[in-house]
Amino acid sequence: MTQWADGKQRCFWANPNNPRYIRYHDEEWGRPVHEDRKLFEMLLLETFQAGLSWECVLNKRDGFRQAFDGFDPEIIARYTEEKIEALRQDPAIIRNRLKIRAAVANARVFLAIRQEWGSFDRYLWHWTEGKTFRETGLTHSPLSDALSKDLKKRGMKFVGTTVIYSLLQAVGVIWSHEKGCWLERQKGV
Repeated sequence: MTQWADGKQRCFWANPNNPRYIRYHDEEWGRPVHEDRKLFEMLLLETFQAGLSWECVLNKRDGFRQAFDGFDPEIIARYTEEKIEALRQDPAIIRNRLKIRAAVANARVFLAIRQEWGSFDRYLWHWTEGKTFRETGLTHSPLSDALSKDLKKRGMKFVGTTVIYSLLQAVGVIWSHEKGCWLERQKGV
């Protein structure tokens, strides 16, 4: 593990030279999320990560928040072709046309799930009966396989099992802080 200026050990993936990344690791990653807007934010950001590094996405998070109307799925679900094209020109975000279109489609599916289940939170956490699982060293699992398959069946894009596994880690469904990390034993914080 890397030596950190504050003496705390962190997961191998956290960049000690990026304060934003350190804050994300220490204050957000793995902590259970139950608020639908935050769950949608993480879903949107994880889908943009596909094929890229999380650090790249995290560094553009403020740009995404501005460009995507505060991650409001109701607004995003109504984006027009003009708005999609404007997003493709915005250097503050990742300007991949397919991922931008997926964000709009995924917002619509997110809203449909919320309508069906009462909240996206209820849908997401029902997969584990509200429990957080501890796993490290994986990039997918039977849980992420099943959830990915269900989301794809519902029409979501860029939600392969690896993307979904990352989402589950980010929102605390799966606690993956590594052995030696100062957060390792704080499962379910």
